[in-house]
Amino acid sequence: MIIIITGASHTGKTLLAQRMLEKYNYPYLSIDHLKMGLIRSGNTNLTPEDDDALTGYLWPIVREIVKTAIENRQNLIVEGCYIPFCWRRDFDEQYLPSIRFICLAMTEEYIEDHFEEIIKHESEIESRLVAADCTVSDLKKDNCNMIVGFQRAGEQVVLIDSDYKKVFSELLT
Repeated sequence: MIIIITGASHTGKTLLAQRMLEKYNYPYLSIDHLKMGLIRSGNTNLTPEDDDALTGYLWPIVREIVKTAIENRQNLIVEGCYIPFCWRRDFDEQYLPSIRFICLAMTEEYIEDHFEEIIKHESEIESRLVAADCTVSDLKKDNCNMIVGFQRAGEQVVLIDSDYKKVFSELLT
């Protein structure tokens, strides 16, 4: 089984991947780690701020890693925000039954009501070297973009609208 976890910034993608690793003993690939390895090694001139270009650069690599894992009957969790809305188009029907897709997003109301708590947990699993320059407005915009983009592509989006812990526990069952 391949589990792809994507979503907006600060929604808990890495936390969910870590909890799934602990529950299922599946390894996970952080697309952010892949991104930084390619950037730091000089294999690309892109920077961490080049989000749209990074999706186009990283997705073909990640897509082929996913295909290889499926072909080898290996389990893998892939986590990160660099998943295109139309990701399914890149997989033949033979691959799709082996992929579980999860997109996390927070509602505007949740962001407004829990912003300080969201920021407090931004380094829950990984230490951010630089504090995120994150605002309520930025989070709303990023989450709205994920919700609209993935829903237009026909994907289900897991909305975090009231009880964050309940959403996570449901995803782990």
